[in-house]
Amino acid sequence: MPGRRSSPPHWGHRLRCLRSASACRVWGPQSCPAWEPPQPSPLLCRDMALQNALYTGDLARLQELFPPHSTADLLLEGRAAEPRWSCHQRGIWSLTYKEELTTPLHVAASRGHTEILRLLLRRRARPDSAPGGRTALHEACAAGHAACAHMLLVAGADPDIPDQDGKRPLHLCGEAGSLECAELLLRFGAKVDGRSEEEEETPLHVAARLGHVELADLLLRRGACSNARDAEGCTPLLAACDARCTSPADAEATTTHCLQLCRLLLSAGADADAADQDRRRPLHLACRRGHADVVELLLSCGSSVNAMDYGGHMALHYALQGPAAALAQSPERTVRALLNHGAVRVWPGALPKVLERWCTSPRTIEVLLNTYSIMQLPEEAVGLVPPETLQKYHHFYSSLLALARQPRSLQHLSRCALRAHLAACLPHALPRLPLPARLLRYLQLDFEDVLY
Repeated sequence: MPGRRSSPPHWGHRLRCLRSASACRVWGPQSCPAWEPPQPSPLLCRDMALQNALYTGDLARLQELFPPHSTADLLLEGRAAEPRWSCHQRGIWSLTYKEELTTPLHVAASRGHTEILRLLLRRRARPDSAPGGRTALHEACAAGHAACAHMLLVAGADPDIPDQDGKRPLHLCGEAGSLECAELLLRFGAKVDGRSEEEEETPLHVAARLGHVELADLLLRRGACSNARDAEGCTPLLAACDARCTSPADAEATTTHCLQLCRLLLSAGADADAADQDRRRPLHLACRRGHADVVELLLSCGSSVNAMDYGGHMALHYALQGPAAALAQSPERTVRALLNHGAVRVWPGALPKVLERWCTSPRTIEVLLNTYSIMQLPEEAVGLVPPETLQKYHHFYSSLLALARQPRSLQHLSRCALRAHLAACLPHALPRLPLPARLLRYLQLDFEDVLY
């Protein structure tokens, strides 16, 4: 206001300025501990020539666009991979592509353009910039570009920085070709048991879930905890046993990787009976996914065959309620292994439902019915089987129909009596009996594709 003196600056502020100026005169602006140069905001670049050169990997063109004294600390606009619902001013919702920000460094790292990445870092691109939530190091590791990851780490990129989903670069090394990236991250100080922020998963959880045997082996050798639990109480062994097959064609490969991972984790001290928050155990999940080899491995390690989850389901329930994809993975082997280790048999009243569900796997029906001394299946239950299935497995279903009207054979009754006598120690006692191999296999419910 006119005629009024402006108030002097606060003396504390003036004193701090004087101290800072004095220190800078003594130390110089670059070595003064209290002085930090301001970080300029990155510029938004809409130059299509620059973006085309980045995405196509045109190094010569980028050297022209980024002369020696220019800066590569730029922002680029891009679109999300999928359209999202957004609201406009009048309250109308529409499905549009959301604009997302990225940097030239992210583009180069995600495409493996190492020479372009080197140029950008020389032109003052910040290695930990994350305008879209991820750093360039996340992009390089997710794509498995080890040379780019190494260049960023040497330039000072943080190996443990979380992205917008709370995942660290090591969590993104589960895909093929990213093993070398994981080795680099660990060498530059990434925490081997670093957890994601929401799921609280360790990198070992990710490797187990994706079936990445080599990565799991690397993490365990570097000291990863084999019994770490995520936010839902899941251990890496549980994650490995829950690996699902996307198609019947990859069923064998998925089961093989699952078996290798389980062996690796168990040899590293993983608890074969560790349960998650729903009290599901590795045996439950392996039965649900139809991994017969894994089921046999877990049973040999002492997994509790009759342990229940919170819903009261045991391993045999999981095996018989599994997805249709389990048919391609020999469900009869899983059921036989459980029964030979003392699994509680199916309630007889539920057998018709089991027949309807597993009619295209007659060996599964055979091994279940061979645990009963009396046929528990009414004749009319065969009507649940489609005619084409009856025709395909005519020999087996003819024997089943015949047994609905007559008792089981004396040999079978003797088998049932001996198995009932050894019930408590069945898996350990049967292999030790001094019996011919053929008779021993018969006692262990070997498949005959017919009922007597």
